[in-house]
Amino acid sequence: MARMPRLSGAEWPHMVVQHVHEGQALVRDEADVALLLRILKEAAREESVAIHAYVIAIDHLHLLATPATDEGLSRLMQSVGRRYVAAYNRRHDRRGGLWSGRYRCTVIEAARYLLDGMVFIEQHALRAGAVQHVTEDRWSSVGHHLGLRVDPVIQDHPLYWALGNTPFDREAAWRRRLEQGLSARQVSELSSATHKGWALGGDDFLQKVQGVLGRHVQPKPRGRPRRLTPVDEAPK
Repeated sequence: MARMPRLSGAEWPHMVVQHVHEGQALVRDEADVALLLRILKEAAREESVAIHAYVIAIDHLHLLATPATDEGLSRLMQSVGRRYVAAYNRRHDRRGGLWSGRYRCTVIEAARYLLDGMVFIEQHALRAGAVQHVTEDRWSSVGHHLGLRVDPVIQDHPLYWALGNTPFDREAAWRRRLEQGLSARQVSELSSATHKGWALGGDDFLQKVQGVLGRHVQPKPRGRPRRLTPVDEAPK
């Protein structure tokens, strides 16, 4: 059975994840992190993709990004994958691939899910037990949004700017948002949608995406359609 094309389109925010092969490490040290971020920044600029949040984990890369063109995200991920693996192999004197299959992604409705998607990504290290507090995470965009550093990879989404009139206001609001966190249901919903490729949003948004892309954006109900009985068919 042929795979359905990824949910992807211009001007929509996308949750993206790319895993490495089991037993491999995406990064081995801070130099690898710096290398990956440099390549990510350059490729995002070249392909006109705005990256709103990211996290570099040992076994995967997670992004929240908005491409300016329909092909921008795919071209970004191809560029990052090709350039990073080549440089990584040279640096560590290794051969072969690194990525475990193709990247996974989905589109989300910004008004409903963008800030939750940012929290999901920037709390990853905390959920994984890699840090005791989000401010300790140097491998994600959280430091940028808390005012701890300026991250050249990041292009902030208007919804982040709307959190406050000044940088101090926005950073304080984001700190509160991170402290509030996400429920287990929200974490599961965002993770599942990203890995399975089902869009997240209200009915109007889902209908718009389905109309533009011409494919199902939500899973079909399980089982056969219910057979109508004479009672069901009777006029009311």
